[in-house]
Amino acid sequence: MHYPLMTELIAEFIGTALLMVFGNGAVANVELKGTKGFKSGWITIAMGYGFGVMFPVLMFGGVSGAHINPAMTIAQVVVGMFPASQMLPYIVAQLLGAAAGQLIVVATYYPYYKATESADSIFATFSTTDAAQSRLNYFLNEFFGTMILVVGALSCLILPWGAKDPAAASIVVGFIVWGLVTSMGGPTGPGLNPARDLMPRLLHQLLPFPNKGSSRWGEAWIPVVAPIAGAVVGAEIFHNFIA
Repeated sequence: MHYPLMTELIAEFIGTALLMVFGNGAVANVELKGTKGFKSGWITIAMGYGFGVMFPVLMFGGVSGAHINPAMTIAQVVVGMFPASQMLPYIVAQLLGAAAGQLIVVATYYPYYKATESADSIFATFSTTDAAQSRLNYFLNEFFGTMILVVGALSCLILPWGAKDPAAASIVVGFIVWGLVTSMGGPTGPGLNPARDLMPRLLHQLLPFPNKGSSRWGEAWIPVVAPIAGAVVGAEIFHNFIA
């Protein structure tokens, strides 16, 4: 079924917002002082991001494709799987959705932001950085993580088995993200999505939190450029060798 572009954009907006609520909401639950899930660990965060992708793909995969990620949109345009004329509107919807979702996280966790003294813990609920303070490692982690995500997601959703049973394919995509966060999330988070990192970083800069520290703009290009590059390579691998 074909939907009007505005309906697709609303789906991308809501889907990306849900990704932020589930994903960065899980980080806030683990990192912010005084929450019920304080220090509950990395598995909580991985589950949050896995479900944060699974549910939007289940809900909106049949409406907009549930890209919920500018890197995925750009990569599909590059390999001819998505119309270039819709690329910019999709990306704008995703960016606005990421901002809206992060604002929901901030609103619901605001008392705990005020109670948290660690600038690193506060920043982690917004954006990514490299644990080893290595820009090269940052780039490589985001590049390869996004490449694997795109190959896996496209293989699940577009190959015959996934096209026949999109609900099952959507669930598997969620598990791919869950697995990637547990296996490759140690160095950077990971982001794997320019909207998921850039818009929360902007909000981190603008919102008046005590103890929030730097927004790390000197490295902010990495979780934008590396996922896009990784996604394009992943889409090329799928398009040329798998599809």
